[in-house]
Amino acid sequence: MRGLLPPGGSPLDGTALAEAYRPPAGRWVRANFVHALDGAASVDGASAGLGSDGDKRVFDVLRAWADAVLVGHGTAAAEGYGPVDGDAGVVQLRRELGRPAGAPVVVVSRRASLAPGDRLAMPSTYLVTCGSSDADQRVALAAAGVHVLVCGDDDVDLPAALDALAAEGLEQVLCEGGPALFRSAVAAGVVDELCLTTAPLLAGGAPGVLGDRGLPEPAPVRLTQLLEEDGVLFARYALSR
Repeated sequence: MRGLLPPGGSPLDGTALAEAYRPPAGRWVRANFVHALDGAASVDGASAGLGSDGDKRVFDVLRAWADAVLVGHGTAAAEGYGPVDGDAGVVQLRRELGRPAGAPVVVVSRRASLAPGDRLAMPSTYLVTCGSSDADQRVALAAAGVHVLVCGDDDVDLPAALDALAAEGLEQVLCEGGPALFRSAVAAGVVDELCLTTAPLLAGGAPGVLGDRGLPEPAPVRLTQLLEEDGVLFARYALSR
């Protein structure tokens, strides 16, 4: 992998790649997506068909820097999410960076759809839901050890959820989607950075990183970094709050 912006072009080893994605100190919300040249964010309903070795390394680095991984319930179910400390490569990288071995997965679900017995229904998991979700379901999940955060009345209040996570020391949050959650986060003005991998292929037929709905108004972004490997582009964009 080599750097294109800032100029230089020198190869990046594992240490340099981790340093290239080091977040600023304090609260920081970044999102990570992979998409095709035509904007499709999935192939056959999953993002795996767009991935590459370089994309996996960036994915691992972003998880290594995160205090928590934020994901919508639908994406967690479709992609087979498990705990972060279940990935030995990420755990090793986190240790090399002086980070704790694991980071909680924070599942966002307006209906509290996570169920006791699910793969993520464990003490390391957070569930962010709203007051209109089933109270008995929330009690059952809390009894299973899940940290249940009720943020908002009829829908999830993402700014309040991020405040609640920060109050528990989870300031560096990595949003891994899906598109509906990312769109809501951008619309709420809580995203600081988008890390976007562009795969050199045309997929077609699938919504992009914001899904199939627009934003209330366009969100300006600024390109801050661009890397390349085997025709795959790895960009970092700063978003204005």
